[in-house]
Amino acid sequence: MASTTRRPAATPNTQSRQAPQEVRIIGGQWKRTRLAVADRPGLRPTPDRVRETLFNWLGQDLGGWQVVDAFAGTGALGLEAASRGAARVLLIEQDAALVDGLRALVERLQGAGQTVTVRRGNAVTLLPSLASGSQDLVLLDPPFDARLHDKVLPSAAALLRPGGWLYLEAPEAWAAERVAAHGLALERHLRAGAVHAHLLRRPLPALEPSS
Repeated sequence: MASTTRRPAATPNTQSRQAPQEVRIIGGQWKRTRLAVADRPGLRPTPDRVRETLFNWLGQDLGGWQVVDAFAGTGALGLEAASRGAARVLLIEQDAALVDGLRALVERLQGAGQTVTVRRGNAVTLLPSLASGSQDLVLLDPPFDARLHDKVLPSAAALLRPGGWLYLEAPEAWAAERVAAHGLALERHLRAGAVHAHLLRRPLPALEPSS
């Protein structure tokens, strides 16, 4: 897949990323479902059009995928994956009030209880406890001001199967060299206001030459 990486711009002011009152699921079985955005410190859900682009990159059908949304917040990213057919989605969130809201939402969405699990915890310490090489997609959108990206990326990358995908949302562009240090390849990048969205991939093993 050809990279669309753009030249990094100056680091944006993260305060300019204002939280909307609600977001919506873009596609799949729960298309147009609206998700309320609580007024919580650092909660800035991925904008609708960025999520739409992400799932255009990944393909519309995620049938059978194993997915972890490591900083779930509203659940918009992980629920979008479940709506598009992911077999199992783990939503990780540390804020107790947001966890309660996510669990209520899963109960309300038809069929979500068979696919989506909500777990309260700190992604930085929880991700290393999950099985290595078990995930098709890991979604990382930590609070920008917390600067957790470098702390969580190594354990998140270790979860990916060969060929698996990692979505990274950050306040600045990550160069291909910085991503490669974690054994990943930069496939796509876009900037939308204060958001830099990156699609990374764990490369498939090189084929050995036939004798």
